[in-house]
Amino acid sequence: MTKSKIYRFLRPLLLGLAMFVWSLVGGWGISLALDSSPANVPERFRAGLESYLETCAGCHVPIPPEVMPTQSWQKILQRPAQHYGVSVPLVRVTQVIVWQYLNFFSRPAGKEEPIPLYVSQSRFFKVLHPNVALPKPAGNRTCITCHPGALKFDYRTLSPEWESK
Repeated sequence: MTKSKIYRFLRPLLLGLAMFVWSLVGGWGISLALDSSPANVPERFRAGLESYLETCAGCHVPIPPEVMPTQSWQKILQRPAQHYGVSVPLVRVTQVIVWQYLNFFSRPAGKEEPIPLYVSQSRFFKVLHPNVALPKPAGNRTCITCHPGALKFDYRTLSPEWESK
């Protein structure tokens, strides 16, 4: 076999391998960058995370920011006095640092995506839970059934009955 034939054979193979490695490294990097778990939050957003957990986790499990689109978080934070029938006492400074955290770690809504105000309406949530029948109505602590560490912002650990599925 001549060198040009070997090169023509190896070129697509090497290109495919390079694309595979690039995708793998890029995907890993993006997943780390978008991971809003407390251990991965940069120092500049830590106060926002802590305020979010303090303010929100008293009444319901803290929802990872990426579950809801940025526009949803914006609507929720703009009207803390009308938060699902409860008035949330948010000082403006707290509101701003929580917004900075949520804005950085959330995602923009798709062009045709309606802006959900409930987690169960979130497109992202539905994709992550395709075969989960939620109770009607879903409560503010429903997540704990399958995610026992949800109050500690741990959604990766599943209850034993879901671990095997």
